Amino acid sequence: MTLSLKNLSSLLFAALLLITSCGEDNETTDDTPDTTPKVEAPKLIPYSVVKEYPHDPTAFTEGLQFVDGYLYESTGQYGASDVRKTELETGKILLKTEMDKSYFGEGLAIIGDKLYQLTYMEHTGFVYDLKTLKEVGKFQFYNKEGWGMTTDGTHLIYDDGGNTLFFLDPKTFQEVKRVEVMDERGPVRQLNELEYIKGFIYANQWQTNYIYKIDPATGKVVGKIDLFDLRQKVGIPYPIAGDEKGPEVMNGIAYDAVSNRIFITGKNWPKVIEVKLDN
Repeated sequence: MTLSLKNLSSLLFAALLLITSCGEDNETTDDTPDTTPKVEAPKLIPYSVVKEYPHDPTAFTEGLQFVDGYLYESTGQYGASDVRKTELETGKILLKTEMDKSYFGEGLAIIGDKLYQLTYMEHTGFVYDLKTLKEVGKFQFYNKEGWGMTTDGTHLIYDDGGNTLFFLDPKTFQEVKRVEVMDERGPVRQLNELEYIKGFIYANQWQTNYIYKIDPATGKVVGKIDLFDLRQKVGIPYPIAGDEKGPEVMNGIAYDAVSNRIFITGKNWPKVIEVKLDN
């Protein structure tokens, strides 16, 4: 049977309607509400330099805390890791405990008369007597890596280079909870050295000039400090390719709760910098 042009057009139009109708029937609409937490862009927090203090330029800083008038520091690198107590004003090392060369020291935190220290890839933490810096215990953690650590006075809080904060009971070393750190763009990764200041956690981000102010209850970033020009202000040169002993990345935040002072340093930096945050 031969179809007329008119009949052919009618058949094609009907087929088109059928295809369109099928497509509409197969469409699904998702009325499920979006429960993804909304995070506002963090406030940019200005800073200013208050004072400079000497710092051991051979210290590959991984953890920093200020307690009772002294700086306590954990340093890294295999064969060169230690924990130490120093005078802020002079940079003089008062006490130091060297780690076995098989350990790479990482973040530290102090609760009461104990100092706690992470290691990089050894899944082991150390406990020291604060007065003597003598080792008094060990604990295990099961993340692939250990990076920064701080405390809210109740928990040990650490990270592993991702965007998660892990809360441990300092008596049992069991995980109590974990919090994902997010800003308006999503997960904030490569969190490094941590410091608890007035109810918030301040975190260095590895290989950047940023310090993030984090709400520990929600993981939301509520503030951001960009220290892109800090090195220039205090005369610390930027890393030079092949120079393994020169100043490395910024890493190290300590807080003097008595005098409300914040200190910042970096790996192999010759200075500790006191800064004021205008927040």
